[in-house]
Formats: sequence, C-alpha cells, structure tokens
Amino acid sequence: MSDAPNPSRRPARTPRFPDGPQPDPAGSHHERRIRSFQPRRSRVTTGQADAIERLWARWGLDIDGRRTLDLTELFGDDRPVVLEIGFGMGEATAQMAADDPATNILAVDVHTPGQGNLLSLAERSGLGNVRVANGDAIILLREMLRPDALAGLRVYFPDPWPKKRHHKRRLIQPEFLDLAADRLSPGAVLHCATDWEPYAEQMMEVLTAHPRFANTQPEGHFAPRPEFRPLTRFEGQGLDKGHVVRDLLFRRV
Repeated sequence: MSDAPNPSRRPARTPRFPDGPQPDPAGSHHERRIRSFQPRRSRVTTGQADAIERLWARWGLDIDGRRTLDLTELFGDDRPVVLEIGFGMGEATAQMAADDPATNILAVDVHTPGQGNLLSLAERSGLGNVRVANGDAIILLREMLRPDALAGLRVYFPDPWPKKRHHKRRLIQPEFLDLAADRLSPGAVLHCATDWEPYAEQMMEVLTAHPRFANTQPEGHFAPRPEFRPLTRFEGQGLDKGHVVRDLLFRRV
C-alpha cells in the first residue's frame, strides 16, 4: 500500500472554505456557556460549495464578536433589518426576501449546506436584501449589534430540546429576551414558531411574563400563521405527523 499523501484529503482542522464560513468564528475569546444549537454534519453539494466560494465575501459574514456591525454598510442601504435565527436550507428565507424587498434579512445559521443553499437561492432570484451570518446568534446580538438596530426577529422551529435535562438549552429563555429587547426597536415584533407543543407553552409563558414584550393576540392566545411566513418543507412533515404548529408574535414595548 502506498504511503503517498492523498491530495484530495484535507489535513485535520483545515477549513473546508479558507475564505468562507469558519468552524468556530468567535474562537475562545468568548466565554464558555451552554448553547442552544448543535452543528450538524452533512455533505456540501457542488452547487452549495460553488455558491460559498463565489458569494461569501460579498454576502456572508462570520460572527466573530470583535466588531460592531454597521447594518447600512452591510446591506448597502438603510432599509429596516430583520434578524432570522436558524434558517435551515434557506428556502423560506429566500421566499420572504423576495416577497418583501423593502426589508433586509440578516439570516444566521451554522449549517454549511444551508448557508450555501441560501446564497445560491439569493443569487438565482436576484435578492440583494439577504445576508448570511455564520456562528452563534447570541454573540451577534450581544457583541455586534447596536441597541434598537433590528426591525424584527424571527425564530422559526428552533431545536425544542425535548428531554427535561436539556430544557436549559432552549433558546427562548428570559435572558435571551432581555438581550433581544435591547436590540429590537420599539414596536418591532419577535416572531417564534414551533411544532413542539411543550416548547410553545414555555415560549408563551416566558414571553407573557417579560415586561418588554406584549402579545399581539388576546392574552394567552397563539397567533394564526401570518401570510408572510411560508409553509416550510420541515413544517409540512410535522403537520403530516399530526403536529400542531404554533406561532407567537410579541411586540417590543
């Protein structure tokens, strides 16, 4: 057997995309804490890789926690910016961007295939109002966005962490809402959606209790799915299994 190195095999810890999304962009200069997300490993297709290599420098950014973003500079205009945390493969994000060109969407995820897919969709549809951020949304909110910077915040189908011992990993917690309230402008809407009923109930409880958010629906009521939120493939699979999808729309007061 030959001991010659395989040129197609990258050395351990070598980034797949040296000039693209990094595996841990914030590195060790931020504190260790329990995270609400778990990076998934799956194959990046040729098309997704091509989109990352060509478009990341223009439409992508790493969440390194070392700078404050100028959103007007990032998007090249002063349209209102909505932050979306966790966009999956990006189909719904691209559709919302196409349907509402007056709004910029800063979409955050750690899933490399999804990042490449959203970049590809944005290019194909000529969507200049989408930017893709790679890394921890908490660091983005806390370290890189100014107070009142956001016109909205979307958290669609976050990991429900169904086991009781993992509930502390859920994103929608009082501490997260404190941070979100500081970055949302007055009147901006935090929109959550989940198909996990116990998580929906927890979301309702913590949002109702928070003094800086008010339900857009009668107290204690979930919202109907608004027309601007597309029915995603993931959501359709849940509905086919009998899951009940809950939307929560709370306004920052």
